[in-house]
Amino acid sequence: MVPPGSLYQQRLAQFIEQVTLYPVSCEKLACGRTDSEWLEAVLAGGARIVQLRDKESDDRTLFAKAQFFRRKTAAAGALFIVNNRLDIALLAGADGIHLGNSDLPAPEVRQLAPDLLIGVSANTREQAASAKARGASYYNIGPLFRTATKSGLTAFLGDQAIPAYAAESDLPFTVMGGIKLEHVPRLTALGARRIAVVTALTQAADIEQETRLWIDAINRGIETGRTRL
Repeated sequence: MVPPGSLYQQRLAQFIEQVTLYPVSCEKLACGRTDSEWLEAVLAGGARIVQLRDKESDDRTLFAKAQFFRRKTAAAGALFIVNNRLDIALLAGADGIHLGNSDLPAPEVRQLAPDLLIGVSANTREQAASAKARGASYYNIGPLFRTATKSGLTAFLGDQAIPAYAAESDLPFTVMGGIKLEHVPRLTALGARRIAVVTALTQAADIEQETRLWIDAINRGIETGRTRL
């Protein structure tokens, strides 16, 4: 079960109320730019959350990078999530961790880290349905479309998975996987409110400006949906 601690609740409320665009780092797909440069740009563009995803660096380099991310996100008032590495998340004082289906199990992580936001990947409806019981704060639906960040994948959920998966749980969710800016109106119309992206930002010519464009597009889509109700 998710604990009612005040720090956790503050983090969860910020996630629900402020997060629209969810930028995820990937230095090797950033056209020669560093994760630090990427971070500065997405925060300047208005991102309210960032995820540090780095499977290449050694532990000390990753820890130093996480400390830098924590300082910058704290100054910007943004949430900081670490992909996979509970040790790094705790040592750096991150707000949360995202766990894939081959990472540490969410229930055990919840026991060790009651104040952290925990995101879990949902590649099936069953995984979405079980997310809350596993102690997750949110779940990610994906990959929706073909993506360069995951090798060896041949099956993609498509955007019609959004309402089907959302019906399985009352937790907030993100969507991810090969999403382009032109997809945003349809994704928001299907119920997406938080869209996670990697290459759409890491490979943008102007990361700061592209961040603004995505946030504006998501907000417009959400507002359009409200006016139709």
